[in-house]
Amino acid sequence: MLEVIGEVAIPMLMSKIVDEGIDKGNMDVVIQTGIIMAIIAIFSLIFGILSGKTAVKASTGLSEGIRQKEMEKIQEFSSANIDKYSTASLVTRLTTDITYVQMAFQVSIRMSVRAPFMLICSTVMAFTLNSSLAMMFLAAIPILGSLLFVIAKTAYPKFTFMLHKYDEMEATIQENLIAIRTVKAYVRKDYESKKFNATSDAVNDASLRAEKILLFNNPVMQFVMYACMLLAAWFGAQLVISTTMTTGELMSFINYIQQILFSLMMISMAGVMIVMSASSFKRIGEVLNEEPDIKDSLTDQVMEDASIEFDHVGFSYSKDPHKLVLNDINLKIHSGETIGIIGGTGSAKTTLVQLIPRLYDTTLGEVRVGGHNVKEYKIDTLRNQVAMVLQKNVLFSGTIKENLKWGNEEATDEEIIEACKAAQAHDFIMSFPAQYETELGQGGVNVSGGQKQRLCIARALLKKPKIIILDDSTSAVDTATDSKIRAAFKANLKHTTTLIIAQRIASVQDADRILVLDKGNIVAIGQHEELLQTCPIYQEVYVSQQKGVIEQ
Repeated sequence: MLEVIGEVAIPMLMSKIVDEGIDKGNMDVVIQTGIIMAIIAIFSLIFGILSGKTAVKASTGLSEGIRQKEMEKIQEFSSANIDKYSTASLVTRLTTDITYVQMAFQVSIRMSVRAPFMLICSTVMAFTLNSSLAMMFLAAIPILGSLLFVIAKTAYPKFTFMLHKYDEMEATIQENLIAIRTVKAYVRKDYESKKFNATSDAVNDASLRAEKILLFNNPVMQFVMYACMLLAAWFGAQLVISTTMTTGELMSFINYIQQILFSLMMISMAGVMIVMSASSFKRIGEVLNEEPDIKDSLTDQVMEDASIEFDHVGFSYSKDPHKLVLNDINLKIHSGETIGIIGGTGSAKTTLVQLIPRLYDTTLGEVRVGGHNVKEYKIDTLRNQVAMVLQKNVLFSGTIKENLKWGNEEATDEEIIEACKAAQAHDFIMSFPAQYETELGQGGVNVSGGQKQRLCIARALLKKPKIIILDDSTSAVDTATDSKIRAAFKANLKHTTTLIIAQRIASVQDADRILVLDKGNIVAIGQHEELLQTCPIYQEVYVSQQKGVIEQ
């Protein structure tokens, strides 16, 4: 506000220099008033810099706060919530959308005070100099306001469409970078380049369609501004000739008209930025207002044992009980029992085990752990007692030791080594120059698939859970190593309930019981020898794998 007061005062001082100094040949007035103008200009500059700095600090603080809140919210999401938005869309909402909101806030926080205050002060001063002449230019305000409304209404849906295209481009980039080795191996660089160029062109076209509407804003504003100044000079000159107005007053009046129009332009610019960010703000709000699909229990239970029971469980990703991927699952697993799970692709093996730690919630029926419905446990309590080694093994940037300590932050070096020996990972870790301090690239890119699986198994063992779930977690290791891992499990996890999903029957044939799934239904359950006699699906898988071994 002090910056604006200084800017509004300068035209009046300029009028004094012209009327009382130059016209009357009084250089003292020119010098004294000029010094005052210089001082005011310096203070206006200082306050302007401080104002801009405050706006930048406030906007960056806002974006940081939104980003943290949004990230915290995403951490609460269930797998179903993540599936709803897609990873690429969430990344865009955490980056591009927040940048748009930050830019709009930075402009708005400065203009929301400065522009209206300048508009009011300059209008008052213009009316003080000549009310009839000033009234003429107020007609420009509703014209410009109507223009801004039309632009905003037209541009908003186009910016929403543009952000959806950003999501698609983000997904394409992620997919390409994650699978870059496969792209190179299959010499698909040209195909991927064309695919990216197509999504990039779509973003470019959507951006042009959105922003070309906003291009009308500045030219029209400038046209109105220069037209008003021309009219002010024309009518003002006639008033000066008729001695109704002095030359200095006309100069001041034109300056105030400039300030009025400039303040309207600033308001218009802020409006444009708000239009650009409105879609982003809405998309961020959707994430922040999203209710997690899985509700945490208000009370907590102590997990007394590691028994598991599926009681008439049905599950649908769409929450539609008529489109179930798991159908009427009834199964009791005793504490400390080892259960193998076999089934073809799409038989919902992974979906079944993901219901235990509540990565998804059942659509029908109940899952009980330790005699209690899993929904009665605090989510952290439940998941702290369940370790999962997923199909997609995930390692993070950092050392091998840091990755292993995800299983147990307080683990000692001896415990880490013991877990790695059980997972058959210790020997290859020791072959690295830095051993357990070896730096892993993002996603563990500098270790093989089998090594990555063994590190993930060791990480799960360090958790010392009551229930451990291995989802095809030895698919990339050789049969000899697989056998050693199973032997270590039998020796070290006697009281741990173990669920092993596998494609190879050899990985589960020593389990206490083997569950055979087909199209979301339990078709058989029993021991290896029993299933060879009674289950056609199991027999077919076993025979095909035995043929493969003989051929090898």
